[in-house]
Amino acid sequence: MNQAIQSFKIDELQVYVYGSRAGMGLAAYHCYKSHVQRMLEKQAFIRSVFAAARSQNDFLEILSQDNDIDFDRIEAFHMDEYMSLGKDAPQNFGNFLRKAIFSKRPFRKVNYVQSDADDISAECARYEALLKEASLDIVSLGIGENGHIAFNDPHEASFTDPRWVRETTLDDICRQQQVNDGEFSGINEVPRQALTLTIPALMSCRYIVGIVPTERKAKAVYDMIYGPVSETCPASILRRHPNVTLFLDIDAAKLLKL
Repeated sequence: MNQAIQSFKIDELQVYVYGSRAGMGLAAYHCYKSHVQRMLEKQAFIRSVFAAARSQNDFLEILSQDNDIDFDRIEAFHMDEYMSLGKDAPQNFGNFLRKAIFSKRPFRKVNYVQSDADDISAECARYEALLKEASLDIVSLGIGENGHIAFNDPHEASFTDPRWVRETTLDDICRQQQVNDGEFSGINEVPRQALTLTIPALMSCRYIVGIVPTERKAKAVYDMIYGPVSETCPASILRRHPNVTLFLDIDAAKLLKL
């Protein structure tokens, strides 16, 4: 049985800590599946937002093999995308998710961010309109080394942003994280500009499943849980969401007061 080695609640945030990444990913999958199947009992289809990062690999690998969920009743979105890499770059988040999950399950529809659009403002408006066509039901996300969610880095994050999609500038901690993840060989290869769902867009989702492994995230997890709810650690806003569950491996939880 995949038991958490520790669990606790801080404000609205339910936290589970697992002794391994694999255990964390499996637990997150079961949580996500439970939410999805319960919603599909009551509604014709659901709308799901996915994060694209190596931190999500354990969760996505198991989800991509699931044969019980009616994926043909799920409309999918991704939460951010680099600009300037070109549409075929393997680091592009749309391509990452296509390989990891979107091409493996028969989704009702997959909505991709077009970061190479000639008019970026128009592309932000187009994707925002798609997001707002109906309620967003569930999001699976990670937390950055700087505490970001999606590409809402501390220097530009806003809990009250009126937009749902915006162009943003990545800070150097965020860009170095992409190198640490093995996506790029050096920081100079990492784009400075990206498109992202804003924090209000993410917080509009009915359910949030957070998946955060590795020691590199330990400081951000500590700040998220014990620090103020503030844009200085954008992930701290998750403590205000009524239906959020955070899954950590033991390395990401190493600084917590367990």
